[in-house]
Amino acid sequence: MIEDGRELGICREIIVKYLSLVILVGGLNDLSVNALHAHYSMLFPQGVSARPGQPVTILFQWGHPFEHQLANASPPESLIALSPSGKKIDLTKAQEEVALPGSDGKSIRAFQFRFTAEERGDFVFVLHAKPVWMEEDRVFLLDTVQVVLHVQAQKGWDASVGKGIEMTPLTRPYGLQPGMVFQTRVLAGGQALVGKVVEVERYNPSPPANLPADEHITRTAKTDSAGVCTVSLMEPGWWGLTAARYGGKKEHDGKTYPVRERVTLWVFVDDPKTIHSTAPK
Repeated sequence: MIEDGRELGICREIIVKYLSLVILVGGLNDLSVNALHAHYSMLFPQGVSARPGQPVTILFQWGHPFEHQLANASPPESLIALSPSGKKIDLTKAQEEVALPGSDGKSIRAFQFRFTAEERGDFVFVLHAKPVWMEEDRVFLLDTVQVVLHVQAQKGWDASVGKGIEMTPLTRPYGLQPGMVFQTRVLAGGQALVGKVVEVERYNPSPPANLPADEHITRTAKTDSAGVCTVSLMEPGWWGLTAARYGGKKEHDGKTYPVRERVTLWVFVDDPKTIHSTAPK
């Protein structure tokens, strides 16, 4: 009887530990927007299109896109550009720290890169950020950020990063107008991530006078059986689509905490009133 009791106790302990792990991983995949997803990495070219030989500045910043509440960004781990011909261009050493106005009147740290396209086609920029410790949520965020720069010819906009978590657009990520349907596929190591929540949020270049309810700030959709997410982008401006997965654990102050690995794809929706005045000359 005693041995049976001990075995029962051991079984219960194993079950509790297993369930705790399942809850942890599942919870990290489906945490509410209010709890964790307010901060995003942002990667914006100064224009969504350019011509060969035209210098373009690309800005990396961190914070709340819709509210335009910015905080200090950490130096990026790496930044590469995938050319239309498949060449990888390492821009990591080209990063330059810049100061931007913060919401409290103080300057915040951001980073910018200068890039000049030497060929026609679409360049996919992929920035890997360093892990960011979120004190309130007791979790690390590990971000990959993607954006496409269009250079005259429409080729290469669906290029795959090839490793880690990524988004491969199925809809051309430029030349969009309000209300158009946009599709992207979420992958990890080339495999589709099925049933993942994708958060959709628009960037405001200045703080809005009034904020709507949370559900109107960050929208959500789920990937289908092929890892495809379908959304409608209803207003002009930059839109970020973000998906996440459990990314292991990392130590902080002598304890281990979960890592939430995220990917964000930024796409631009044109204003119909200015379409004819924004094409590069």
